[in-house]
Amino acid sequence: MRRSVIIALMEGKRHTPEEILGIARAVVENETSAVQGLLSTLGEDFVRAVELIIACKGRIVLTGIGKSGHIAQKIAATLTSTGTLASFLHSAEGFHGDLGLVSRDDVVIAVSNSGETAEILDLLPALAHLSIPVIAITGNPGSELARRATVHLHIGNVRESDPDNLVPTASSLATLALGDALTVVLMRLNEFRKEDYAVIHPRGMLGKRLTLKVTDLLKGETTNPTVGAGDSFRAALKAITRYKLGGVSIVGEDGKLSGIITDGDVRRIMERWEGTVEELMNARASELMTASPTVIGDEALASQALSLMENHEPRPIFLLPVVDSEGKPVGMIHLHDLVQAGFKTSLDEVNH
Repeated sequence: MRRSVIIALMEGKRHTPEEILGIARAVVENETSAVQGLLSTLGEDFVRAVELIIACKGRIVLTGIGKSGHIAQKIAATLTSTGTLASFLHSAEGFHGDLGLVSRDDVVIAVSNSGETAEILDLLPALAHLSIPVIAITGNPGSELARRATVHLHIGNVRESDPDNLVPTASSLATLALGDALTVVLMRLNEFRKEDYAVIHPRGMLGKRLTLKVTDLLKGETTNPTVGAGDSFRAALKAITRYKLGGVSIVGEDGKLSGIITDGDVRRIMERWEGTVEELMNARASELMTASPTVIGDEALASQALSLMENHEPRPIFLLPVVDSEGKPVGMIHLHDLVQAGFKTSLDEVNH
């Protein structure tokens, strides 16, 4: 009989599933308590720290070592991604040239649960020489780092989640939560908006929705098949086949969009045509096109194109002409273009 490795280990160590879940729940409860404990530590020092960061003319430099260093890196990354310029300085590397990235206009945030990390304490004289404010985040208000810092932020009297109170677990989570609190407060005070976030995260979905234009998805002539209104249905079919977009724009003598013929239109035209095939092939495109189709301007966002296609009445559409300010076609957006760009849609299940 095959048995999973975890069950074998559980039986070998005589741990029941209930015991394992009990340990896990105790960890979650302890770490939840550690984060909730921050509520009682937030006060004037937190406000002073925020004021130092707001007044900073340079960047916010996070420093730490070990697990605290990893948390400091995460806080630095979160600050930078939300409009507050920040970077990470490995405390030990500061003595080997990396201290050069710190300037007099900066503010340093030093992360150390014990507040006695030697590598951080050794950096303090150099930072003091440059008159750089230091915000300390520790779990020990009586530590040397807490005493020597410009501002001390206490994460509370946190007990780690392991039985021997050794592994940075609850303290790491509390420190991270405090960093998140700083970040969100700064976002609010700096009036950081989702549009600003999109600029910094152009390849994220929010960034695409707020910055990607329909013209960014066009590829010149290959995405702008056109035939004249006086051209034949045969010419329209050739353009649809050649460019493989599923449609063609019909333009008048003035170069403006008059209508479109799509793959779906072709099927419907052939179903209702009562003449000969040759007569159909020679019919004028303007006689068979869908006149005055739904279009989108070339300055519109790709997300707007998706919304227009999804909410089109009486049924969704899969092909959307793009026109300039004069009404002249500059391309076509297909649903697949939006899907390939990362947009999610349910229209791939709709027949067109």
